[in-house]
Amino acid sequence: MPAPTLAVFEKPMTIGIADLSVTNNPSVVFTTFSLGSCLGVTIHDPVAMVGGMLHFMLPDSTINKDKAQSKPAMFADTGTNLLIQHALKLGANKEQLRVCVAGGSQIMDSQGFFNIGKRNYIALVMQLSNQGMSIDVEDVGGSGNRTMSLRVGDGQVKLKISGKSTPVIL
Repeated sequence: MPAPTLAVFEKPMTIGIADLSVTNNPSVVFTTFSLGSCLGVTIHDPVAMVGGMLHFMLPDSTINKDKAQSKPAMFADTGTNLLIQHALKLGANKEQLRVCVAGGSQIMDSQGFFNIGKRNYIALVMQLSNQGMSIDVEDVGGSGNRTMSLRVGDGQVKLKISGKSTPVIL
């Protein structure tokens, strides 16, 4: 009689706009949709098997202290710090975290007046730098939307880019 095979079941988890989650469960697959000017950030420690995802909208929480208190994942500064803190609490090592970023498009701002996507990106880079970290892989800018997923078990980050039929592996 052949040996039984083990089935590995993936547990999908959606990360909404202005949301984040971190886990050490290798079966979790985080996905976030509609990354326009927003940025999706994934972190993954392959040794500790800790992964997380953040979907933030705005660069700076000082524009609305009340909203930053109730929805810290809405902003680059508060959301990025919270994402990293949660990962470290689960045993991640900051030096081993792989950071992937997607989004930051120029949506509904064809003249570039607000530059939210670019401002989000600059704020994220500053927050990571303050933590002694940097971006490992990115797909940012342009004018399209992206869907981003992170498979915690192996750290694979996949992007579905509007107008392209084949997903991109980061």
